[in-house]
Amino acid sequence: MKQTTKKRSPRGSVPVLVTLFAIALAACHEEEAPGKPLPFVAGEGLFILNEGAWHANNATLDFWSTTTGEYAREIFKQVNPEAVLGLGELGNDIGIYGRKLYLVINGSDKVEVLDASTGMRLKTLSIEQPRYITFAGGHAYVSAYGGATTPGHGVVVEIDTATREITRRVEVGRQPEELVVAAGNLYVANSGGLSSGDYERTLSVISLDRFTRDQEIPVAINLHLVQPDGRGNLYVSSRGDYDTIPPRLFVVEIARARVIDSIDIPVSRLAIAGDTAYILGMRYSSETATTVHGYYKMDTRTRTPLAGSFITDGSEGEIMAPYGIAVHPLTGDIYVTDARTYDVGGKIFRFSPGGRKLDERPAGVVPAHVVFKR
Repeated sequence: MKQTTKKRSPRGSVPVLVTLFAIALAACHEEEAPGKPLPFVAGEGLFILNEGAWHANNATLDFWSTTTGEYAREIFKQVNPEAVLGLGELGNDIGIYGRKLYLVINGSDKVEVLDASTGMRLKTLSIEQPRYITFAGGHAYVSAYGGATTPGHGVVVEIDTATREITRRVEVGRQPEELVVAAGNLYVANSGGLSSGDYERTLSVISLDRFTRDQEIPVAINLHLVQPDGRGNLYVSSRGDYDTIPPRLFVVEIARARVIDSIDIPVSRLAIAGDTAYILGMRYSSETATTVHGYYKMDTRTRTPLAGSFITDGSEGEIMAPYGIAVHPLTGDIYVTDARTYDVGGKIFRFSPGGRKLDERPAGVVPAHVVFKR
């Protein structure tokens, strides 16, 4: 694993609570959305949700065509001129299900539903402090900090993807983060991230049939990401306490609902593709006020970190602040976003499966979340 050291940015003091990245799912039986497909989003490619700066209301949506190589900036604003305030503040996650594109806009308390072929707005759903989104069985599931009737809880909101209506809610732990569907249940990483010294430490297990919280699996403090490995396990990241307890990666066996492994990797972003987990890692030193970035990879069959960086040609030195990662499900190309200084336009880099830089594009402010359109 190769590391690079950067001076701490103002925004790098505490990792921003965001995700990593979604993969477009197979088409569902949903109604056709209106609108004429536009050339720059009609074909295959990837949508990039730029998070934007704090309190700047400048989240944006880009599209990079893998067919033509064209990179289109701020497409939401172009296609939806009536949305005079744009996307809003802090784009936190993105996903495609069927023919619809879902944008989770945390700071504006909403989820935008767009036609994935045109970028046209279909509906805006009001959800208080939404965080992450996942999909299963004709529904979208969104974790959210707000909206609970019981003090000290977060919620998961269920959305019918055909009607685009909120159908059910269930309360979980404080400040829930990423969530994933596996083995007929929904697993939610609880962080308690706004309560320093009193963090949450469990995965909430929600029955999709009853939509009730049936179990809590103890893992570690301040959980963030949760992703399946395709072998009956969940990979769960802990941010630690930003002081004496370091960030770490845990493996939870779904069948027995218990932690079976712990790996000393400081995960800030995670993408699992095939038998490999690609990881952006970050350790912060309060003594030197520097952040050390790592580009790790791990064999999920043996749960063993692999030697070296997933970037193999030395080009990681061009990345100032690695922020997001995604792996193309067909080509295996690796995409890494760069937040640069967190207040100006960032970049997105594309690497071959072997780790060689192929190209890059300028992006919006804090490019963070990627979903592939096929």
